[in-house]
Amino acid sequence: MSLEIRITPSILNADFSKLDQEIESIAGVSDLIHLDVMDDVFVPNFTFDFESASKIIANSSLGIDAHLMVANVDEIAIQYAEIGCASVTIHAEATTDIPTTLRNIRRAGARSSLGIKPNTDISQYADLIDDVDMFLIMTVEPGFGGQKFMENMMEKVRRTRKIIGDRPIWLQVDGGIDTDTIQIAAENGADTFVAGSAVFGTDNPAFAVENLRKIAQSHQHHHSEE
Repeated sequence: MSLEIRITPSILNADFSKLDQEIESIAGVSDLIHLDVMDDVFVPNFTFDFESASKIIANSSLGIDAHLMVANVDEIAIQYAEIGCASVTIHAEATTDIPTTLRNIRRAGARSSLGIKPNTDISQYADLIDDVDMFLIMTVEPGFGGQKFMENMMEKVRRTRKIIGDRPIWLQVDGGIDTDTIQIAAENGADTFVAGSAVFGTDNPAFAVENLRKIAQSHQHHHSEE
């Protein structure tokens, strides 16, 4: 069974002086826009507060995949779902009541997603499968763009793919994704890819997205290989 491949470019690497144009340049070829929200508490970096993120979400011609790397995420996640994000990722490590928050995200109209940092074991969250629309496996330590892809996370990606089985749950990887590493991640079962500098660091971001999708499609994992 082939998996549908999705590319969700991260605007962390975009030119913020012309963000609308940057989003527009890839909107026709991308699945969602990945919005990294960092609070300088859960991770040692700050990107957007709720007000500035809200403006980006409201102005985007493409659905937003909000990745909330923030403390006290249980309440904040619902706010992001309510203002129209297509998908909201909470981090397992920052959430007080994971199942309730995932359900509340869905109730507010967004896809519910659970993010896992590199040192966090996915197995302890396998029983949340019915409340999850996407698992996000971090392939770098969250907090900064431009880090090197952690290939040792691929075992976790494979384990997550096994947990998902045939369910229509997306499996996203985020961190260090480029034309080389997307092959590795796709071969191990990922189907949704966050790419930042590999898209916005090029002369032709739309071409970069299409190229990444083609590469992932040609290297994708098949259930029959299990």
